[in-house]
Amino acid sequence: MKVSAGEVWHEFVLYCIEKGYAGVENLSLIPGSVGAAPMQNIGAYGVEVKELITEVEVLDLKDFTTSIFSNNECEFGYRSSIFKTTAKGKYFITAVTFKLNKKAKLNTSYGAIEDELNVMGVKNPTIKNVSDAVINIRRSKLPDPIKIGNSGSFFKNPEVSIEVKNKILSKHPNVPVYNQPSGDFKLAAGWLIEQCGWKGKRIENYGVHTKQALVLVNYGGAKGQDIYNLSEDIIQSVKKKFGVTLEREVNII
Repeated sequence: MKVSAGEVWHEFVLYCIEKGYAGVENLSLIPGSVGAAPMQNIGAYGVEVKELITEVEVLDLKDFTTSIFSNNECEFGYRSSIFKTTAKGKYFITAVTFKLNKKAKLNTSYGAIEDELNVMGVKNPTIKNVSDAVINIRRSKLPDPIKIGNSGSFFKNPEVSIEVKNKILSKHPNVPVYNQPSGDFKLAAGWLIEQCGWKGKRIENYGVHTKQALVLVNYGGAKGQDIYNLSEDIIQSVKKKFGVTLEREVNII
């Protein structure tokens, strides 16, 4: 399915669910456009968009020629792609082609989804049920960007070596740790930030969300520099306490 870059991402997801096209249901309610999805390699609840994209159509901003990037050529990584790294600022994404399935293979392995489906009383979930569960979870934890200014998750979950992981676990046995195929270990950035006392902290008209420490919020009138400075303070405090350097997930313009 080829989709224009300007389409609202969540509306695209809802369209797929209505038509019975499976694959994007775990990515429900992510703010932004379809064209932004490959740039960031958006992901949530056990699914990354790189698993669904076959190609990305772009416009060269220098000579205005069009070309197509295959999935491999997009160089997808964790919350990253070639459009965010070596090709940053060179192309305008015009359309994205997805490979979806009419026969659903649900991904409910992410614990929160299974818990929410149980709360909903769903025993044999459909893609609509999974989407509804994800929407419920996101609405319970994340601020509505229409009401409170935010760009969603501001930081990446850091990946660390076994030595760093063991050092942190020796002092903080409750830190969430996830094994990675590379042999490294992913830590929950939100947990690290919360342990440094940032969750819910407000500085004048901006701060850290009360329910999710990964989200920086603008209550109205704060400048971009204010948010950037806040993110830098958070990075430094996490580095000082845990010896781990957080990386911003958002694009800084």
